[in-house]
Amino acid sequence: MSMHPHVRSWIVLASLTAAVAAAAAAPLAAQQPTAAAKPGDKAKPTMTMDTTKSKTDSARAATAAAGLPEGYRARTDRGAPLTSVKVATMAPGVHVTTGPATILWREQDRVNGRFHTLATFHQTKKPAHPEAYGMFFGGDALNGEGQKYTYFLVRGDGKFLIKRRDGAGTTNVTPDWTAHPAIKQQDAEGKATNKLEIDAKASSDKVRFSVNGQTVHEMDQKDAELNGIVGLRVNHNLDLHVEGFDIHRL
Repeated sequence: MSMHPHVRSWIVLASLTAAVAAAAAAPLAAQQPTAAAKPGDKAKPTMTMDTTKSKTDSARAATAAAGLPEGYRARTDRGAPLTSVKVATMAPGVHVTTGPATILWREQDRVNGRFHTLATFHQTKKPAHPEAYGMFFGGDALNGEGQKYTYFLVRGDGKFLIKRRDGAGTTNVTPDWTAHPAIKQQDAEGKATNKLEIDAKASSDKVRFSVNGQTVHEMDQKDAELNGIVGLRVNHNLDLHVEGFDIHRL
């Protein structure tokens, strides 16, 4: 049976009126005075948010909840949550998908003195713009506010960069992003494979940074902190497979 147009209009109007009345009542109720406390009443505890928790605690909690492979730990830049970082053991190596820039490490990868480390990185998807990946060494206090490490990165436009992190700040070892023909640039699908090496073992006074077997930079060992953890760094929004990550100690 069809409804008369006037009846239908009345129902719609009534519904709108009721909705407006309910919306108006809410703020009025919120403005009602709170009943005064009676003598002898116990004060109810007030809940407050603890804003003093350090970023270090947040980083530790996020690491524990991230579901990393056994032995791995992670930290994002600026305390970003690890919920969008995925790390999975996948032969041969590990597969890493990032949201925020992230470092990954294992306590067993700590070195004391000269060493050589290497890993091959397969970029599998095209990022919105060139993003970097690579390795770090000299890692110390990685879960603390005083974190320190030196990192060696390449990116899809064929450039590399070496930097130091000290707490929240960073300084360049190389002047800026520098192009080098040894670095494989990403193709139209965003794919590229690059093998990175940091060698502080072959020479007694130099640290050599290589890509695909070619040295792209050298620095004096006296200017580098060799002792500490060796690990991986993957910047924003990348999908990578890392294989052959290894460390050769003196």
